[in-house]
Amino acid sequence: MRILVVEDEDSIASFVVKGLTSEGHSVERVATAADAIGLALTYDFDLILLDLILPDGNGLDVLKRVRAERPEVPVIVVSALGEVDNKVDLLDAGADDYLVKPFAFAELAARVRAAARSGAASGRVLTVGDLALDTKTRVAKRGDDVEADLPSREFTLLEYLMRHPGQVLTRQQLLDSVWGIDFDAGSNVVDVYVSYLRRKLDRPNEASVIETVRGAGYRVRA
Repeated sequence: MRILVVEDEDSIASFVVKGLTSEGHSVERVATAADAIGLALTYDFDLILLDLILPDGNGLDVLKRVRAERPEVPVIVVSALGEVDNKVDLLDAGADDYLVKPFAFAELAARVRAAARSGAASGRVLTVGDLALDTKTRVAKRGDDVEADLPSREFTLLEYLMRHPGQVLTRQQLLDSVWGIDFDAGSNVVDVYVSYLRRKLDRPNEASVIETVRGAGYRVRA
């Protein structure tokens, strides 16, 4: 999963990021409400862990903004005990779950897995044309004759392309969303992984499942 951690306390953020990364997740961390809104509305995340008290605003304002523009993204609110006077209000504001500080990482990991199961159940199979991707098993299929079990990065790249059918996505957009905003912009890793997917999913003498738009980027045809 690609997770955005919104936490201004460095020690807590380090603890959470290290733990989630060790579980195999791709994690971005920000410390302010402004940065949280900027990233959450610009890039695709599978989950947001959101602190309530931030140096430049209230996490609830971030929650409401995300809910208005990205309603499909699960949000787990993380808060100190004294800040959670009315948990019902948090849920009514759009939180999918809440976690009270201090917490054990095992509990956080369990909440993250629950959010992942919920997201998979709500839209497990993506379909674009004759291409189908099971987001739980990470198996991609084209009709009855092509099937591929995708490793993590190939799966994430194909999923991102399929969630934007017909849209031309630049190499920089794909780098930012699949590999992370700090990845080397001069890398040819996007082209390499597109070629991996093509070898697994394309049929002989047919147009590629992933179209190259010269001078612009890549897309999966709608």
